[in-house]
Amino acid sequence: MKDLRFEQKRPLSRLEAADQLTALATALREGGEAELDLGSGTLSLRVPDDLHGEMEIEIGNGEIELEIEFKWPTGRKRVAPSPPAAAAQEAVTRKTAPARPGRGDTSAGRGKGVKRAAAKK
Repeated sequence: MKDLRFEQKRPLSRLEAADQLTALATALREGGEAELDLGSGTLSLRVPDDLHGEMEIEIGNGEIELEIEFKWPTGRKRVAPSPPAAAAQEAVTRKTAPARPGRGDTSAGRGKGVKRAAAKK
């Protein structure tokens, strides 16, 4: 089942069709959050940088049918870092981690028992 489906079928003049395509082209060009005026309301969409496009033309029975379709995921894609990048990030994380408190520091709820254990090392 689809989360949302909107379908609008109505006669259009050539200029109305051009206006709809222009509005769609502007939304695609700008990306991010796009608003499309559908006549009966406005639809807001998040348009990512990369899409999947499909164009289909059928000629038969005295008609030409042109379908233009764009698809993209609803959520943001998370790209897993490659193994070398993951190892490099881990090394950076280790280098930038905050230093352990000094032997005289009893902050963060550490008692004298912790200090003695650290002194024995």
